Amino acid sequence: METLVLPAPAKLNLFLHITGRRANGYHELQTVFQFLDQHDSLSFTRLVGATIDFQCSDPVLANQDNLVVRAATLLQQWAQAHQRQVQGVRIILDKRLPYGGGLGGGSSDAATTLLALRQLWDLPISTAELCELGLSLGADVPVFVNGHAAFATGVGEQLTSVSPASPWYLVLDPGVHISTAAIFQHPDLRRDCAPIASTEWQTQQTQNVIEPLVRQLYPEVAKALDWLVEYAPTRLTGTGACLFGSFESQDEARAALARMPAQWTGFVARGLNESPVCQLLRQASTDNLTNHD
Repeated sequence: METLVLPAPAKLNLFLHITGRRANGYHELQTVFQFLDQHDSLSFTRLVGATIDFQCSDPVLANQDNLVVRAATLLQQWAQAHQRQVQGVRIILDKRLPYGGGLGGGSSDAATTLLALRQLWDLPISTAELCELGLSLGADVPVFVNGHAAFATGVGEQLTSVSPASPWYLVLDPGVHISTAAIFQHPDLRRDCAPIASTEWQTQQTQNVIEPLVRQLYPEVAKALDWLVEYAPTRLTGTGACLFGSFESQDEARAALARMPAQWTGFVARGLNESPVCQLLRQASTDNLTNHD
């Protein structure tokens, strides 16, 4: 049996603007995605036959609706449609990232699954095609498949590679669940940001335009934002509830984490402009580091 063990990194939205709304209700966005060196971990073992055996460290997520299972099923369907042998896999997900917090954990898990199974099953599918499959699972999946920090437009799937600074971040989870759908449907959400160029975002005034609404609706998030901004420039990621402050050094970020009120959780991570998944898969293919049992 062959096994691949790979991370599924978190992401941050360094800013988030909404420039309009489509007739179908989807929003036109502009954002910059950057990865973190904090991640879930997945192992993939090739199986004889077409079984997808999925296990998860969090029993709540161990079901057939998980994006990991849906991603594997999509690739099986692609293989069948392209007259390739349909293969099976055992996937074990070690869930470390908070879910529903704006860190992209589920999307990253799905993207790592697509990338891993392309290699494990030896499928001749391009990265662009994988991004298309990923988009059907969620708007954030393509950036994880593509594997590079990106300025994103459209619903978040039109990507231009960028290389922002890579500070240390303190990521704080105030333990609040925020419904992304409810936020995007809210009448008070700002949807009229002027578009900016991918080359100009660092020099222009940016913000997360969702943050004022989240502050208004979720007092605990507002309290966390007000606490962290005393230590570093602070912003909500995505629709939250996680937020992040950027620090010049790991020590400064850890010092702030040590003072964090006990009712919240958090971690310190480095910003990454290339996904470690892509680096590891390159290494596995060139050095033949796939484990053999």
